[in-house]
Amino acid sequence: MHTVLTRGNAILAYSLSVLAFLTFCCFASTFFVDYRTNAKINTVKVLVKNVPDFSASREKNDLGFLTFDLNTDLNGLFNWNVKQLFLYLTAEYQTEQNELNQVVLWDKIILRGENANLDFKNMNTKYYFWDDGNGLKNHQNVTLTLSWNIIPNAGLLPSVFAHGFHSFKFPENYMPSPV
Repeated sequence: MHTVLTRGNAILAYSLSVLAFLTFCCFASTFFVDYRTNAKINTVKVLVKNVPDFSASREKNDLGFLTFDLNTDLNGLFNWNVKQLFLYLTAEYQTEQNELNQVVLWDKIILRGENANLDFKNMNTKYYFWDDGNGLKNHQNVTLTLSWNIIPNAGLLPSVFAHGFHSFKFPENYMPSPV
C-alpha cells in the first residue's frame, strides 16, 4: 500500500498537470485573435524650441511641443483573456546622426470594464519630446503611431500596432523664448 504522502503527492501532481493543460487551452483559444484596430491621429499645434538640456551635457538641444487628437475604439479588443491594455503613442523620425529615433510621447492604461472608446481633443504630450541634437527644426517627416501591449490572463504579451498613422513636419524656425 502507498502512504498518505505518496497518495497526496500523486493527487497534487495530477491536479497541477490538469491545470497546466487547461491554462494552455485557454491561451490557445485566443492565440489567433487579431488585436489590431483603426486609430485616427492628428496634430493640432506643433512647435520647436532650442533649449539647454540640464539633465545631460547642458548643450542646447531641440525640444518639440505638440498637441494631438486621438480617436479610436478599443472595446473590441477585450475578451475573457485580456486583463488590461497599455497604450502608448510614439513619434518616429530619422536624423543624420541616427537612422531611427523613437520617442514615447504619451501612454495610458485601460483596465477591463473601463471605457475603451477614446476620443481625445487637443491633448498635450505626457513626456518631453527631446532630440539629442538639432534634428527637429524643419524636420519634414515625423510619424506618430499608436501601439499597445495586451496584458493577458494566460499566454504571451503581444505588442500591437494600430492601423493608421499620422505624419507631420516641424516649423522652420524656433519658437522665441519669453523675455
